[in-house]
Amino acid sequence: MRLVVLGAGLMGRAAAWELARHEGVEVVVADGHTGALSAAQTFLDRAGSEMERITFERADVERPEEAARVMEGADAVLSAVPYYLNTALAETAIRSGAGFCDLGGNPEVVDSELALDEKAREAGVAIVPDCGLAPGTTNILTAALLERLEGVKKVRIRVGGLPEHPEPPFHYKLVFSPVGLINEYSEPCRVLREGRIQEVPPLTEPEMVEFPEPYGMLEARATSGGTSTLPRTLEGRLEDLDYKTLRYPGHFDVMAALGALGLFSSRPLETEAGTVIPRKLLEEQLARTLQDEDRDVVLLRVTGETAEGLAGGWELIDREDEETGMSAMQRTTALPAAVICRMLADGTIGGVGAFPPEEAVPWEPFLEALEPYRMDFRWTEHGSR
Repeated sequence: MRLVVLGAGLMGRAAAWELARHEGVEVVVADGHTGALSAAQTFLDRAGSEMERITFERADVERPEEAARVMEGADAVLSAVPYYLNTALAETAIRSGAGFCDLGGNPEVVDSELALDEKAREAGVAIVPDCGLAPGTTNILTAALLERLEGVKKVRIRVGGLPEHPEPPFHYKLVFSPVGLINEYSEPCRVLREGRIQEVPPLTEPEMVEFPEPYGMLEARATSGGTSTLPRTLEGRLEDLDYKTLRYPGHFDVMAALGALGLFSSRPLETEAGTVIPRKLLEEQLARTLQDEDRDVVLLRVTGETAEGLAGGWELIDREDEETGMSAMQRTTALPAAVICRMLADGTIGGVGAFPPEEAVPWEPFLEALEPYRMDFRWTEHGSR
């Protein structure tokens, strides 16, 4: 079984670690930067990977011919590169006859991938975008929720990647790309309200959500990308569905102030010092400022409520793995995506075409595959039937 990981960054190297744990696999990690490949090799060696199953290949996957070269003979491909490359890479995977999944996160890109359904069917392959944490695992947990709890009308998805020891003024540690972070805080948020797809502005609709100590009371606000395909999949079946990001109190006020200053804008700004793109400047400063050695934690809650008042759902608290050196965000984003990549290759995902994860991924074997990594997805149910 030949499995290809595109991108040797934090998520790509963690996915390669998971894939290489299984006998009978050949894992190829491809990246256009030798520094990234070298760092990935060092990380995987220290993490105790089966290094004899992994090869590292320099390839600029932004170039179609390079992407096609590394996908040749692949059973499945996992993209862990910037989201805007995923549509072209999915098309290359179709031409190569390989299943394809990615970390997703951008609704417009995901829509363009799903539009490849006919081409994927003709090629006899499956394309499954949005296979990270949220969207991704949360989509699959939502499908599981609706199967386990009959008559659900409202679904609430709350997820946060946080430092264990927050420091002011941001109370935050950057656990993924600043590009994606600003997208979440600046783009419209798809929801279901009264059974219909609607959009709400980002960083609105604040609420307080309590988790066990030491995390305590957290703030949740609407952010973009988290629901992705779920509103379209569940329109007419649910009355309400929304996604909000969890942060320590105070963080959202700081970020909203930066947005109000125009720093989320990609429009060039003429200054005495020359032309500046505010968003690029903010991205670079966030990358410099919000890095530290603090461990991270991922908090997740996917809950549903029936018209009769019965409620239930999934909860996860996941922390950094000291043995492998993987952060909680690496674990909860890359390992589920790697599981889905294997499912594409071994036929567990048996259909052909382009599907969102809530329709493509069978939730029971998915959760079973994550059990060895001590991801404790806890199911709770309360109320009267």
